[in-house]
Amino acid sequence: SVATGKRFPLGSAEDPDVGSYSVKTYSLSKNEHFSLKFKESKNSKAVPELVLEKPLDRERNSLHQLMLTALDGGNPATSGTCNIIIAVLDNNDNFPIFTENEYKISLKENSTEGSSIIKLTATDADEGLNGEVMYLFGSQTPENVLTKFKINEKTGEVILKGKLDYESCKSFLIDITAKDKGTPEMEGHCRVQLDVEDINDNAPKIVLTSKPSPVREDAPSGTVVALITARDLDSGENARVTLMIAKRYPFSLKPSFSNNYELITSGVLDREKISEYNIEVTATDSGSPPLSSRKIIPVSITDVNDNPPVFTQASYNVYLKENGLPGSILYSVSASDLDFGENAKISYSILDSKVTAVDADSGHNAWVSYRLAEATDASLFTVNQYTGEVRTKRAVSEQDDSSQRLLIEIRDDGEPTQSSTVTLSVLLEDGLHEPILDLRQKIAEPSQKSGRITLYLIVSLASVSVLSLLTFLVLAKPNRNLQIQLNTDGPIKYVEVLGGDVMSQSQSFRSCMSPMSEYSDFTLIKPSSTTDFKEVISVLDASLPDSTWTFESQQVRGRICSL
Repeated sequence: SVATGKRFPLGSAEDPDVGSYSVKTYSLSKNEHFSLKFKESKNSKAVPELVLEKPLDRERNSLHQLMLTALDGGNPATSGTCNIIIAVLDNNDNFPIFTENEYKISLKENSTEGSSIIKLTATDADEGLNGEVMYLFGSQTPENVLTKFKINEKTGEVILKGKLDYESCKSFLIDITAKDKGTPEMEGHCRVQLDVEDINDNAPKIVLTSKPSPVREDAPSGTVVALITARDLDSGENARVTLMIAKRYPFSLKPSFSNNYELITSGVLDREKISEYNIEVTATDSGSPPLSSRKIIPVSITDVNDNPPVFTQASYNVYLKENGLPGSILYSVSASDLDFGENAKISYSILDSKVTAVDADSGHNAWVSYRLAEATDASLFTVNQYTGEVRTKRAVSEQDDSSQRLLIEIRDDGEPTQSSTVTLSVLLEDGLHEPILDLRQKIAEPSQKSGRITLYLIVSLASVSVLSLLTFLVLAKPNRNLQIQLNTDGPIKYVEVLGGDVMSQSQSFRSCMSPMSEYSDFTLIKPSSTTDFKEVISVLDASLPDSTWTFESQQVRGRICSL
């Protein structure tokens, strides 16, 4: 570190001769760093000085050997020499140097923790503490490097201390610093690029890029059902995936590009046999060992109208009485259709022969219609268009043929239209019972009632007299408070005996009769309690539909009624 131009005094040579034979001059062996100059002393002797002409570099040459020669003035001249040894002292003027500025290495992602990755070496031309080097990560080293690696500061060995994952980080750039212990410290730098090698540690994944759409059962082979892609987080051969499905399915996979496939139909579909498929797709990569995964893809089959309706029987025998009421249910027929939804809706009918037109573009492709293809008498029966119920359209008479044959055709409205027929045989049977008339019609006939009114009035007047006498006999026990009263309540005439203790059940009676009654029976009610009396009256009320009975206040304890 000595600056150029600095002078280093040298010792003078001594010569015992005097005068012109004494020391006259000096010379220095040739070198590039030093030169020889003189300085006059007080005794007029020249003193040689060594002058630094060029900076010294201890690392290049730590020791310089020079020869200084002194010459006298004799003839011939004599000389004397001395060796000058210059030892260059070290100064911390060199920084550590790595063998390479950048190192590139690779490491498998499944390497175990504690594995040695690389051993770095840096040299420092200085000596002593100035040449001692320690290693450390650069000051800007990211956290993901510090968590995965460590370095031995004395040996420069980089060691793995965390798990590597190729899918998370494929490469690391690690800055290394080599620093000496001189004053001031000198540093050297290098960079390590560590590439993580992939291993086959990820199974492929199956991804639906489009949801599977329902497939018509008449779809031709090659119909695209869904788009599928396979993804593998590994790289290279480990990421090359093959998709497969079992041969038992009427579907196949058609590769399109780079792990992308089309799921297409490859066989005959029949919704009536299998309405939905759960297709198992297997993805296998090309790693060693290969890894695989599976995915279930549901595919539903939509119905087309490819099945005709079918009756439960080829023919039906129905026995019908001739006195059946119009609109009564004669028999029910049933048909089924193997199709689904609108294609399976069925309607029933018996109609006259006619031409029926069906337009496939009407928007009701699945509606089903029924018609009476043939009938012995089409005016006698009808079939509900939707339920299949066979009904009479009018009353059956003796003039109708006892054997009726109905040929019913059932037709759906699908595309193409399907139909089938069934024969229904109906036998008309003679009635064994007379029609039952409504009792109310008999009662309501005015001709019958008008003839009986006079008789009812006569019976009523006679009954009042008899009942009055009967009341006196029943109530033979003297009682000043008893009163006899003849009352009229509409068509009902009655005698009422009042008096005595109002709480006594034996001293309050009422005799009553109704001219509306069709019967001449007399009923005497002796009340034992109010509750029993109510029950009896209720029974009497229920015996005749059109009679009117009332049970009024607590003062009425009994009735003598004529029915």
